[in-house]
Amino acid sequence: MSKQTLDQIVETLSDLSVLDMAKLKTLLEDKWGVKAAAAAPVMMAAAPAAAAAADAESTEFKVTLEESAADKKIGVIKVVREITGLGLKEAKDLVEGAPKVLKETTTKADAEEINKKVTAAGGKVTVKGL
Repeated sequence: MSKQTLDQIVETLSDLSVLDMAKLKTLLEDKWGVKAAAAAPVMMAAAPAAAAAADAESTEFKVTLEESAADKKIGVIKVVREITGLGLKEAKDLVEGAPKVLKETTTKADAEEINKKVTAAGGKVTVKGL
């Protein structure tokens, strides 16, 4: 088999989706009558793409305070106290120690509300699907 043919096969395989790779694995196992233990690393390499797709469909989210403007720190502390139920000192320490997690798990609507409140107070948050 020529190098050009092998390069074409590599390109074709690189363009396959995770589901197509799984189907191909099953077809090859059936044709050759073997179990493809070596195919597991291929599926592992495709896992980041699957994780990105799962992120879009998440129902649980983690909200992290990334930073707050120095001149808006008091407003951000007030919002953090409201969101977390922390005392004044704990909320102040959390804001000054950013990036810190505000909520480990919450709903999408709650995460968006927290984002809106913190942004309006002068802080910056990131919302990550779990």
